[in-house]
Amino acid sequence: MSYTPEQYVAMSEKLQAVRDEIGRFIVGQEEAIDYTMFAVLADGHALLEGLPGLGKTMLIRTISEVLDLSFSRIQFTPDLMPTDITGTSVIERSADGNQRFSFQKGPIFSQMVLADEINRATPKTQSALLEAMGEKTVTVLGDTKKMAKPFFVLATQNPIEMEGTYPLPEAQMDRFLCKILVPTPSKIELMEIMKRTTGTISIELQKIMNDTEIVELQEMVKGVMIADDMLSYAVDLVVATHPDSPDTIDEVKQFIEYGSGPRGLQSIVKLAKARALINGRYHVSIADIKTVAKPALRHRLMLNYEGEAAGLQVDDVLNTLLEKMKQGQVV
Repeated sequence: MSYTPEQYVAMSEKLQAVRDEIGRFIVGQEEAIDYTMFAVLADGHALLEGLPGLGKTMLIRTISEVLDLSFSRIQFTPDLMPTDITGTSVIERSADGNQRFSFQKGPIFSQMVLADEINRATPKTQSALLEAMGEKTVTVLGDTKKMAKPFFVLATQNPIEMEGTYPLPEAQMDRFLCKILVPTPSKIELMEIMKRTTGTISIELQKIMNDTEIVELQEMVKGVMIADDMLSYAVDLVVATHPDSPDTIDEVKQFIEYGSGPRGLQSIVKLAKARALINGRYHVSIADIKTVAKPALRHRLMLNYEGEAAGLQVDDVLNTLLEKMKQGQVV
């Protein structure tokens, strides 16, 4: 189905109303709000990383309420089991006295699932999300069940250096469309947070959209055009994240262990299309690609020993790469 420019503008205005409503409740965190919305529009999952108490969980709850989506929260702990996430079959006795297996759905079967502090559970439990995130199905005892539409996993994690955390498996990290860094609030934002949370102010959130509209928006995002030269730039960017590529920069060769795969490129394109739609455009610009590159790639690259010893972050290398890359070439 094709959409007119007027429809894109109208949807952009409605999405701005969604952002404004979220902003009535969440102080600051504009970038986290934007990229979480990009992930929702692009039909993907998002990973939010930041220190405890920065409002990551509250942000996701607020978005689910404004979008009128069914919501469930899974608190990840070291003793959490995979069946606590997916559900399990239990024996029930029917009215006629016969026994039968009945499947009790786990919290994964909501439209928006908050995986809170996901890196506090063991890798075995973390991997219970893999099928749901990748295929949007869950298989229990050989029985495959489809997820609701739309379906999103929005996960929060603490920095990996904190005690009691487990690194996410690479396969699961790759399932996240983007990784969003949640910064500490500024002085002005802290003042506003105190006014809202320690006073008598009470905010009632309005439901701005519903699940049917979100599914339609996801189709509109797919219809956003990307020119061949824009796509070529995104391809060059992903290729340049590999240290063995002849078309990369010295910093990648020196500090990166491995680069991004095809999912990284898919994420850049999807996020760029979502950003274009939110801004009322039906075509992707070079600014869209450059803006979404770091959230799309930062969790797909790994620093080598030399990079870690130098105290670098993946973002440092990506910043240098974006600065040195011109459209179609590395300079």
